[in-house]
Formats: sequence, C-alpha cells, structure tokens
Amino acid sequence: MTTIAVTGHMDLTEASVSLVHDALRETLKPYVDDLTGVSCIAKGSDSIFAEVVVELGGRLVVVIPSKDYRQNKVKPDHEETFDRLIDAAAEVVVLEHETANRLAYEDANRTLLKRAERLVAVWNGEPPSGKGGGTADTVLEARDAGLPVDVVWPAGASRRA
Repeated sequence: MTTIAVTGHMDLTEASVSLVHDALRETLKPYVDDLTGVSCIAKGSDSIFAEVVVELGGRLVVVIPSKDYRQNKVKPDHEETFDRLIDAAAEVVVLEHETANRLAYEDANRTLLKRAERLVAVWNGEPPSGKGGGTADTVLEARDAGLPVDVVWPAGASRRA
C-alpha cells in the first residue's frame, strides 16, 4: 500500500479546480492499485485530492485538526463536500485539540507526514508566509524529513487575489 498525503492551497480560483483535479489524477494514477490518500479535506486542494483518491478506488484517511473543526471552520459552501468525504473515508482521525487554531493545523500537518510515504503538494512555489502551518511550511518539513514531494501546479492554475 502506497500512502500519499496532501498539502495545498485552499484559495484556488474556480477555473483552477478542474486543472488541479486533472493534474492530481495523473499524479496518483501510477499508485491506483495500492493507494491510500491522507488528507485534512479542507476546501480546495485537500478536498480535490481526497475526491480523486475516492474516484480512483483508493483508501481515504481523513485527519481532522480539532474537535470543533466541522462546526466552527467548515463554511456552508464546503459542508456537502466535507460530509461526503467523511462518509467515504475508510478512517477518520480527530486530533485531541478542542479548537481549530494554528497549533491544531500544524499538528494535523505533522500527522499527515507521519502517516505518509510521499507528499503531494498543490503549491505555486511561493515561500512560507511566516504564519506557520501553510503549504510551503509543510513541503519544507516533508523535505527535511526525507519524504519525497511531488509538486503539482498545472499551467494556468492560480489563486484568488
């Protein structure tokens, strides 16, 4: 079983969603016979990755950063997707944090990396913002740990301004 985690931008433009979906499908296709995907299923890249894992018949593991994440952080426009992916997951890990905050997100990213053999990063290559817990931070942490990182940023993809 190949276990692949995801990190990526949440703020993809509407036009980028299908581009990222198709690029993730191509990236994950070589692992289709033996795939476990690990995702926090946040809006954007995390959920797109999780949807592709399910479409390809892979095993989905969801990591939820905190006990209050669903009720306090999942916006109405993402609720249906979030709930559908929870239902599709083979395993759901809810971390012990009471509230969703930077510490919970950083812990969730570390949990993803501990469970994975590879990391797929839907990342435009920009350096860390300095806030911690972002896509670039997770890529750097994975590389420091010796985890292979596949960067996916298809031509034409962009983030909302």
